[in-house]
Amino acid sequence: MKAFVFHGPGQSAWEEVPDPAIKEPTDAVVRVDAVTICGTDLHILKGDVPEVEPGTVLGHEAVGEIVEVGSDVRTVRPGDRVLVSCITSCGRCAYCRERMYGQCRGGGGWILGHLIDGTQAEYVRVPHADLSVHALPGTVTDKDAVLLADIFPTAYEVGVLNGRVRPGDTVAVVGAGPIGLAAIATARLFSPERIVAVDLAPARLEAAHRFGADAVADVHEAPAQLVADLTDGLGADVVIEAVGVPESFELCTRMVRPGGRVANVGVHGRPAMLHLEDLWIKDVTITTGLVDTHSTPTLLRMAAAGRLPTPQLVTHTFPLSRMEEAYDVFRRAAETAALKVVLGGEQRELAVPTA
Repeated sequence: MKAFVFHGPGQSAWEEVPDPAIKEPTDAVVRVDAVTICGTDLHILKGDVPEVEPGTVLGHEAVGEIVEVGSDVRTVRPGDRVLVSCITSCGRCAYCRERMYGQCRGGGGWILGHLIDGTQAEYVRVPHADLSVHALPGTVTDKDAVLLADIFPTAYEVGVLNGRVRPGDTVAVVGAGPIGLAAIATARLFSPERIVAVDLAPARLEAAHRFGADAVADVHEAPAQLVADLTDGLGADVVIEAVGVPESFELCTRMVRPGGRVANVGVHGRPAMLHLEDLWIKDVTITTGLVDTHSTPTLLRMAAAGRLPTPQLVTHTFPLSRMEEAYDVFRRAAETAALKVVLGGEQRELAVPTA
């Protein structure tokens, strides 16, 4: 089959690789019908995630059809249309029993496109399939569903829920890329008084307005002062960091009010300064997190009911064979106005091993 393979920082290719096969009785093999590119994939290509070995197929989000299952798989069968979650769960370890699937110690967590071959391919092997894929309702399209593999659960859980957004809050979202926009959309479910979006790209600030931001600010135009002006000098109740660079995290800590919460979502490849000389007296809570995807069933029901703005996030579509072009468009988002790119694969038969 063809797949997008990481060969080291700055090196990757869409190339032939062996077809996946069942390795454990809890595995499933999925034919990929739709896949997307995550900002984390760009971090991997830059060398920010050193655990990813050269030769790894990238990608951790997909929609597809089950083509083969192991002998212990009970909840799905060949022919089922499924969402492949970015997080794999054994369901048995102490973390999984607390719904902290991202910290799974039973061979799960974030492994696809990280520790094992991922989803940016024509086929993918999914471990622990019973708990790591979700059957899809026919009313949710592939393009909409694939955004529920990572983007929406991450924004909702690590940003909105960790930040404890409440009715009447002022919420600032730093970074109006896909994660930031999904955070804006899901924060609105909790009826905050206002949402302020901060970014440096005019197209993304325009998108933030469409997704429900009440005010927007260019990062170079004193966004902390804007938030202070809107809150009688206090600052935001919740600040969501959705970029992953030191400057954006430090901006978040300047925008939060005493007693407020900073929810870091961005993937950081460099150290960020924590100004405890200013923060120690302010009773500020700072949270970090890898998504657990415990909210995926809820978000799927909301998507099926038309309550999530998933169609607005997809700006570009490609066939799988144009993976390298799709990466280029996504990487140059400031020029291309790309939010999410979705790729659909040309179907082919999976090679069947012969005795």
